[in-house]
Amino acid sequence: MTRAFNFCAGPAALPTAVLERAQQEMADWQGKGLSIMEMSHRSKEFVSVAEKAEQDLRDLMQIPDNYKVLFMQGGASSQFSMIPMNLLRGKGKADYICTGQWSKKAIAEAKRYCDVNIAATTEANNFTSAPSQDELTLSADAAYVHYCPNETIGGVKFDYIPDTGDVPLVADYSSAILSEDIDVSRFGMIYAGAQKNIGPAGLCVVIIREDLLADADAMLAGTPTMFSYKVAADNGSMYNTPPTYSWYLSGLVFEWLKQQGGVAAIADINRRKAQKLYDFIDGSDFYANPVAKHNRSIMNVPFTLKDAALDKTFLAESEAAGLLNLAGHRSVGGMRASIYNAVPEAGVDALIQFMAEFAAKSS
Repeated sequence: MTRAFNFCAGPAALPTAVLERAQQEMADWQGKGLSIMEMSHRSKEFVSVAEKAEQDLRDLMQIPDNYKVLFMQGGASSQFSMIPMNLLRGKGKADYICTGQWSKKAIAEAKRYCDVNIAATTEANNFTSAPSQDELTLSADAAYVHYCPNETIGGVKFDYIPDTGDVPLVADYSSAILSEDIDVSRFGMIYAGAQKNIGPAGLCVVIIREDLLADADAMLAGTPTMFSYKVAADNGSMYNTPPTYSWYLSGLVFEWLKQQGGVAAIADINRRKAQKLYDFIDGSDFYANPVAKHNRSIMNVPFTLKDAALDKTFLAESEAAGLLNLAGHRSVGGMRASIYNAVPEAGVDALIQFMAEFAAKSS
């Protein structure tokens, strides 16, 4: 079998070593005579898998003891509702920073539950940068401040963590979690859909400071039990049957990351991969990247061709060359290479070589 290089934004590439181990354990997990998918989530075997996955994630991210780690369903998009339901705690306003399509979706959902103050937006420049700290207009009475540190679609990354004072900072890290070290203590809550840098779709990791776990009286009226972070925390993320196979595979990814040397080591590789690709794009008169250089993502690299009429040919020929899923998001078009942790440096090298050859014959 030949593995192609997969540049999909999500569901994204998984480490080959993880897939091979999962394949080995598929029908018979550690001699138990059944798959992990068939195992009770309350069995001592699966509980040990779940506990190890959480501890490995805590180790990788250096998560402080006063934070809960939750493995939840519904993807990151469910969090757009769950955040105001849990974190408003009697307040009627929240601040949101708008830097792309995922920020806009989070804002639209939050407006169903509270007044939203747009602390800053870069929509005027087509979301090609992130606002600086001094451009943020924050509310002293906000329940929380929400932002997306890395916008998957536009390839825009914050080059700093916003200072929000005593107001909890909430971050959608779906496409950047585990790509670089971050100081978790700067945040009230971090959440991330698994299908980009953690594991397969079907899981969302939530890292939340314990003082923000609202009880039933503090939550927004009518909040479903399944949407309560406190209920999830009190039940070890097993109030109902969790997505066990996604949880197991995520644990294998955490193990793999530790074997690579941890987040700091993978971050060095990520920066090198991204720099190679950006240097090639910047040195070409055939390709272009619209994002401000200090806000360029190291995970998602959008780019355009000199002539958009060549897009379909580029995609067909790149796929034939084993370079998959390079089409940009349907809302913006163009191309996008998502170069998450599991995308090897050799994949970026192969992409650059193909881009150079395509430009040479198409110019």
